Amino acid sequence: MDTGVEGRTVLLAGGTSAAGRSVARALRAAGATAIVVGSDAGRLASVAEEIDGVVTEQCDLTDPDAVEATRDRVHAAHGGVDGILHLVGGWRGGGGLAGQSDEDFAFLLRSFTALRNVTRSFDEDLRASDAGRLAIVSSTSVARPLAGGANYAAVKAASEAWTRAVAQGFAKAARDAGRDPSAAAVVFRVKSLAGLEDALALAYLGLWDDPAEDINDVTIELAAG
Repeated sequence: MDTGVEGRTVLLAGGTSAAGRSVARALRAAGATAIVVGSDAGRLASVAEEIDGVVTEQCDLTDPDAVEATRDRVHAAHGGVDGILHLVGGWRGGGGLAGQSDEDFAFLLRSFTALRNVTRSFDEDLRASDAGRLAIVSSTSVARPLAGGANYAAVKAASEAWTRAVAQGFAKAARDAGRDPSAAAVVFRVKSLAGLEDALALAYLGLWDDPAEDINDVTIELAAG
């Protein structure tokens, strides 16, 4: 049975953004351990000063060795993690299809690379938890990609496919072990995350209120109002 987010350990990958801070505050208020991971020391220090009791980890999430080292530090200090929210992102686009440069694609691809590294490193943790929860923030552009945002939509689509594959892995592991599912992977889609930071926090924490089998491999659209 799920017991809510209280007492859980949750890692916010790329969590120094406004959305990450909102989720971290909500996690702390609910009695969870919030670990904010980012690459910028100054932004991490700002998060630590702003949110009482938050844990910060500096890491280049596109570097698999650095992610594994971060996992080892987290394990040593806090044990396994129960949740991951992937917030590594960014936007570059415009100029129609001809404007979809390789430089912009490489920048956007960092989000997908980080997702792959983090989920592979912490997959065992989420499977071992009695209520493991992974979520990513994707975009409504996946359902209706535009030429001026083709790079962005392609990376988001890849991230969704990867997350759905993680979801299938969770379900298969439970089935092979002959037990009820305990881990779930969810996709949140937004048109724009600006103004929806608190809604994201509520939606993510709410994942611990539902049985894993009801929400695994589910896409949830968040919108204003």
